Amino acid sequence: MGIVNVTPDSFSDGGVHLSVPDAVAAARAMVSAGAGIVDIGGESTRPGADPVALEEELGRVLPVVAELEGLSVSVDTSRAEVARQAVALGASMVNDVTALRREPELAEVVAESGTDLCLMHMQGEPRTMQASPHYEDVVSEVAAFLEERLRFAVDEGIAEERICLDPGIGFGKTADQNLELLRRLDRIAAIGRPVLVGVSRKSTLARIVEGPDARVGSDAASVVAAVAAFDRGATLFRVHDVPAHVEALAVAAAIERGTVTR
Repeated sequence: MGIVNVTPDSFSDGGVHLSVPDAVAAARAMVSAGAGIVDIGGESTRPGADPVALEEELGRVLPVVAELEGLSVSVDTSRAEVARQAVALGASMVNDVTALRREPELAEVVAESGTDLCLMHMQGEPRTMQASPHYEDVVSEVAAFLEERLRFAVDEGIAEERICLDPGIGFGKTADQNLELLRRLDRIAAIGRPVLVGVSRKSTLARIVEGPDARVGSDAASVVAAVAAFDRGATLFRVHDVPAHVEALAVAAAIERGTVTR
């Protein structure tokens, strides 16, 4: 899953894809490089981010989605109206970082349209989520949350086979808690739905390499983390550097199979 943030303030690529032509070109390049789907987001969810107005998010996202006909497109939103209009333009997936908690009516949009859905764990909200996050057992608590939200989504009429789960690396977790989630990702995979991991360029990776004040991880560190997640059961990867991840994961999968050919 290639990341195309149409925002001025996302933590890594904020401001890079603000114009529609730039965002469309980036999305098409990612697909050409091997991305199975591109994730278009119009509201930053970085730590400390404030929400944007609905009309602002619509104005950022819809012109890009409209130009991506023929590509597999995910819309990174927690708003029902953004999802409704993006799906009408051809989006086939909704990636909701609030797991249908911000606007529960989003479940109706997904159920009626038959799109895929990603449910993510987040403690708190983007503006406050990194203010001393606390867990007794981060893996067990994240797994329990995702199981509960999966039940909610299915009860709202969303087909279970269309749902994937994201443990929310960096969303209301310390660096050590993020690493524990990655280390024990098999517990999340055991829920029985595909697991999406978004660890690309996260500050946890930067702190391992550069120290406690580092904020943006390198693409090399991101690739290593993705392969580690693959080894523990992840099957979807939300990334900035598509070519490097495609190659690394292809090799990891070949080693898992024990053969070059699929």
